[in-house]
Amino acid sequence: MPDPAPKTTVADFKRLLEGHHPFAAILEIDILEIGHGTATLKLPERSEHQRLGGTIAGPMLMGLADLALYAAIVGATGNAEAVTASLTMNFLRKTPPGGVLAHARILKTGRMAAGEVLLVPAAGGEPVAQAISTWSLPRRS
Repeated sequence: MPDPAPKTTVADFKRLLEGHHPFAAILEIDILEIGHGTATLKLPERSEHQRLGGTIAGPMLMGLADLALYAAIVGATGNAEAVTASLTMNFLRKTPPGGVLAHARILKTGRMAAGEVLLVPAAGGEPVAQAISTWSLPRRS
């Protein structure tokens, strides 16, 4: 059985961010793909994302993970009012130079949703971080 169609498109999600979440533009994250409960985003290589020593700063990776999970939630539910209830980051290794891809997938939806995201170097290689998250999905009136 084929996967259901996503409840949003990349173009619609970008408009949602521009209109209601302008802070998302600060990281200049590229929205590459949104599926039904999945999303792939890219944090581009920028010196502003780095901490001392050239490693991408943890808060940048956390922002990438959170936004990727939000895209996957909206793709699965269409509920743009979803909010992060928890986000746990596991930093696995130093991030090499270059961009970082976030591959998010939603494991459960309902009033609460749960998902995970794996962050990997855009040039390939071992994962640099993994996050798990729960989300609250307010009922729409």
